[in-house]
Formats: sequence, C-alpha cells, structure tokens
Amino acid sequence: MTIKSNARFLSGLALFLAISAFTLRAAEPPQVGAAAPDFTLKTMDAKSATLSVETAKLPVVLIVLRGWPGYQCPLCTRQVNEFVSHADAFNGNARVIMVYPGPAADLQAHAEEFLKDKTWPKDFMFVTDPDFTFTQSYGLRWEAPGETSYPSTFVIDSKGMVEFVKISKSHGGRATAAETLAVLEKLK
Repeated sequence: MTIKSNARFLSGLALFLAISAFTLRAAEPPQVGAAAPDFTLKTMDAKSATLSVETAKLPVVLIVLRGWPGYQCPLCTRQVNEFVSHADAFNGNARVIMVYPGPAADLQAHAEEFLKDKTWPKDFMFVTDPDFTFTQSYGLRWEAPGETSYPSTFVIDSKGMVEFVKISKSHGGRATAAETLAVLEKLK
C-alpha cells in the first residue's frame, strides 16, 4: 500500500468510527419540555399499555422502579406504598404507571411477588420491562453490577409533553407523591 492509499483508508476508518460512535450513543432520558417517547409494555394480565393512549385520557405519572436486580428492592416497595397511600389524590387526575424492569427470565414471577399483599388502585398500572427495552430507550439503564435501572419519575401531560423529571443516580432520592401531585395541580 502507498502512503496515499493508507491515508484514504485511515480517513475512511475515522469517518466510520465517528458515525458508529454517534449512532451507538446511549439514549438520553426525556427532559422537561420535550415530548415523551412513546412505548408499549405489558400489564400483569398481559394487556398492552401504551403511553400515548394513556396520556390521551389523563396525564401520566411514570415511575421507573429498579425492578428485579436479584432481590425485591425495599426502597421500591416504600416508594410504591407511598404513592398507593395517596391513590385518592391521583384518582381522576392522573394515571400512575409503574415500570418493573429486569431480565425476561422469571420477571413475571418476580413482579407478582413484588405486588403480593399490595392493594392496587384503579388509576394505577403496573407493567414489566423484560430485558430492559423501555429502560434503555429512556436512557435509564444502570449498567453497574447488580443494578437494573435508575429509579426515575416523570409527569407527562395530556399532550405527551414531559412536565417533571426526577432521576436518582442512587437507590434513594426518589420523587414523592407530593412532588408529583404539585406538578399535576399546575396542569389543571
């Protein structure tokens, strides 16, 4: 090979790598003021739940739990119980969708175990995210060993626009029912 052909080859390789790096970049989480990316996940009774269908009815409070990192997360349980205890305040004002991510193998059984002994309000949906498809598309995959997703909460208005975002880069620091209810009040 000549120096000129080597230079052309290296230029082409550099361009290919630059384009690859751009396209393989992880998704970014939706931000306030942006349209929430649509998704469809399955409920515990295998019905489809699509974000755009739900936001056409009511604003949505979207809560992404840690799901199944190899055990039932006690902080997830506490957050779910806190939101459920405020179910009357959400009733008719918002649909609460909780996402339970994890590896597809046995995820349904782990989700059922998580829901055991919990009363589930009518305006709340519990969906699973097998193999992290949704979690990755929202830029919330926590790649550390023994982790699944960053605990996150979004409030999405009836036009599909993100009005509130809280993403915890640890196990704690999660959104509360009071925070999301305050945002919903401003949407009225």
